[in-house]
Amino acid sequence: MKNIWLYILVSAGVSYLIRVTPLVLIRREITNRTLRSFLYYVPYVTLAVMTFPAIVEATRSPAAGALALIAGAVLAWRGGSLFLVAAACCLVVLASEWIL
Repeated sequence: MKNIWLYILVSAGVSYLIRVTPLVLIRREITNRTLRSFLYYVPYVTLAVMTFPAIVEATRSPAAGALALIAGAVLAWRGGSLFLVAAACCLVVLASEWIL
């Protein structure tokens, strides 16, 4: 139990260094177009990497999750609202798990 405080301290230190290092090392605006483009898409990629596996694994069968992911992507691509996309995905999972 004594080591838990060491683990918490190391975790806090690493988190702090990850956030402070860019602020200390990069003092002026980034002008490189490639680097700016890369940094622009990092939050979207991170969200996708965390969300997509959870979508497929949250259902009883991975096929139902994959079908809901495809349906949601198509509806979102065509300009569907967030409520419409979420409702359609839920219905696709419900129907897919009932059929499968």
